[in-house]
Amino acid sequence: MTKTSIFFNVHLVSDSTGETLNAMVRAVTPLFENVTALEKSYYLVRSRRQIDRVLEEIESRPGVVLFTIASHEMRDILEEKCKALNIPCMGLLDAPLNFFSRYLGIAPSVKTGLKQSLDENYFKRIEAMNYSMTHDDGQLVSEFEEADIVLVGVSRTSKTPTSIYLANRGYKTANFPLVREGTIPPVLFELSKPLVVGLKLSPDRLVAIRTNRLLTLNAEINTSYVDEDSVREEVVFANRLFERQKWDVIDVSRRSIEETAAAILNLLANRLQK
Repeated sequence: MTKTSIFFNVHLVSDSTGETLNAMVRAVTPLFENVTALEKSYYLVRSRRQIDRVLEEIESRPGVVLFTIASHEMRDILEEKCKALNIPCMGLLDAPLNFFSRYLGIAPSVKTGLKQSLDENYFKRIEAMNYSMTHDDGQLVSEFEEADIVLVGVSRTSKTPTSIYLANRGYKTANFPLVREGTIPPVLFELSKPLVVGLKLSPDRLVAIRTNRLLTLNAEINTSYVDEDSVREEVVFANRLFERQKWDVIDVSRRSIEETAAAILNLLANRLQK
């Protein structure tokens, strides 16, 4: 028997960038089968006029409301109106804040959006994103020493999407594609500042991903790019290189981009602690 799909509105209201709200929704909703959250986000909500507009949207599209707002006045307006509309409303950081407040014995700051921190983090992410975009797929290898992280791997090992994800977290990330027949620039072996991570994938998984990619592009699939023996040789070549250079290695065969990035950041944290 086919289960009925459930769709519901989720209003995400923040006086900052809303990243915490988005991350929570993306972490929780997949745990419910056949359920899809229709997200409506409202960022940098810091005035009465803005909150009134948000409430108009919420009233026109009832669902649930999640918020991260520091101002008590703004929170009260939002919560009281939602209560009047009989719409569930929850402050996402309330429980953690109360927990830390009780432990530390001090009240949290009510600075709206923590503007200075927001600005610093925002510009750090923008700088990292610009760097990662201009140092993607082996571009400007001579500038890789400026990176925080350098990803190395054969084609279709998720180097670019992982780089972009890490850049959005504020880490300058470059990546270099390994081609067996190609020449690897010596500078790649001389990097000292960035964490160099080799991304590997099982040959069968790599063939499947590449084949699907070629089919999507309506391209010829009878090539060495998806030939099992050729792909296996590529993987062996890459693995031997990683071992010879003593680079950290992550198998991305069964990992999502988020999981790969989290593993890389763990490696970076461990490296910084040494």
